[in-house]
This record gives sequence, C-alpha cells and structure tokens, in this order.
Amino acid sequence: MVTALVLLNIERQQIKLISQQLVDMQEVSEVYSVAGRYDLVAIVRVKNNQQIADTITVKFGELNGITATETLIAFNTFSRHDLEHMFSIGE
Repeated sequence: MVTALVLLNIERQQIKLISQQLVDMQEVSEVYSVAGRYDLVAIVRVKNNQQIADTITVKFGELNGITATETLIAFNTFSRHDLEHMFSIGE
C-alpha cells in the first residue's frame, strides 16, 4: 500500500463541497481542514504510485475549486497504535 498526503489550496467558498467530494473518493481515507498555508489535507491510500498519479491528476483535477496541490509520498508509517503493539508483551 502506498500512502500520500495531499496538501490542497481551495477557493474559500468551495472548502466544504471539495472536502465532501474528496472523502467520497475510494482512494481518499481522510480529509482534514487545517490552519496555515493550506486549506485541506487529504490522505490517499492506494496500491501503487500510478494510482496516486491518476487520483491526483485525474480525479482531483476534475474538481472545480482546487487552486493548488502539493503531494507528499509516505515512506514509512508510525503511529501510537503500531508502537504500542510492537512493545506489548502478551497483553
């Protein structure tokens, strides 16, 4: 599985609509509204890099209101749940 974090700039009046359209996509597991330089962060989880490219260039590209994106490909995933599971002894 390949995970990408897609940072998005959105036209202000379109943020709620774009958020819903993104989360309705099978490839998008989560969408966060954030403060700072970007308006939204979408978490994309797919089988391979080509699917990331297709999702961002084609599917995201079809949505009116996205003004810019920046994509970060995750090399590894670390979470509290994973770390606790690794260090638990017979719990």
